[in-house]
Amino acid sequence: MSEERITMAHGSGGEATGRLIGEIFEKEFQNPYLSQMEDSTLVPGSGSGQIAMTTDSFVVTPVEFPGGDIGRLCVCGTVNDLLMSTAVPRYLTCGFILEEGLGLSQLKRIVHSMAETAKEAGVSIVAGDTKVVENHSGPGGGLVINTAGVGFLPKNRRELSPACIQEGDAVIVSGNLGDHHAAILGKRMNLENRIQSDNAPLGEMVGRLLAEEIRIHEMRDVTRGGLATVLNEFAGASRKIITLEEEKLPISQDVKAFCGILGLDPLYMGNEGKMVCLVDREDAGRALAIIRSCRYGEHAEEIGRVSEPDAAAGERPALLIRTGIGGRRIAGPLYGEGLPRIC
Repeated sequence: MSEERITMAHGSGGEATGRLIGEIFEKEFQNPYLSQMEDSTLVPGSGSGQIAMTTDSFVVTPVEFPGGDIGRLCVCGTVNDLLMSTAVPRYLTCGFILEEGLGLSQLKRIVHSMAETAKEAGVSIVAGDTKVVENHSGPGGGLVINTAGVGFLPKNRRELSPACIQEGDAVIVSGNLGDHHAAILGKRMNLENRIQSDNAPLGEMVGRLLAEEIRIHEMRDVTRGGLATVLNEFAGASRKIITLEEEKLPISQDVKAFCGILGLDPLYMGNEGKMVCLVDREDAGRALAIIRSCRYGEHAEEIGRVSEPDAAAGERPALLIRTGIGGRRIAGPLYGEGLPRIC
């Protein structure tokens, strides 16, 4: 019997990634902090406070793309993971793995972009490491960046988890779907279009929602695997049905056309500057207005609601899409490869 081996699907952020984490990493490293299984982990700080920690590695190709680059991307991705736990991001570390042949001018542009994005996000890059390795990418050389981040949680933090999701909760997404994924893929395929990556730090948006005491029950930034994969996780963990209105999904005309040509579904395409939050039904209107008034939130929409499964009718927890003609279809998590590599 041949040994199972790693495939690109294991890095897609979908079902295969979940199995890899659960069957190998979580099994061996198990502890109360890792078992939170969120994008950032809450651990004890000094005194009675808590801090949030996260780490990520960025291997995007190409390293410079319309609307951004790997330097901006790694800061946004790390900061947003901390924000989704309601932490205030403060400190980052970065490790650079540089392939022989990488142009110094390109490296300077990327590091400058990283520094400018850190300023925008209000974080300091306080430690780092650099390694140079043999060239495996061909002419020009490649670049990989690993980051870790630390943030501080407010004293009166409201708990967020799938267990907090309630019947009637509103599903709000902070903007157009698929922009980053389409920008990367279009660049790799040399397709001319106007699509720009949405890579952005979401600190203003999250900070204002918390300051206005919006009752958020769960939130997540929409990256690998796309919105459908995130909401499938929420539905399964909360034992609820999440129904989205297809006609309310925010997708730009450029991305719709791009997906139509290539046969892609924006629900499974990643972003790097969007989040989805599930909020109490009474706070939905206020939450949407706050997000729309923030930088990077002008295209936010309320796209669905949460309900309890009807056991008598044989319903089970799921993500459903209500179509324009009133039908409903199941939207499962991402299976297989979510190409191209977007982070």
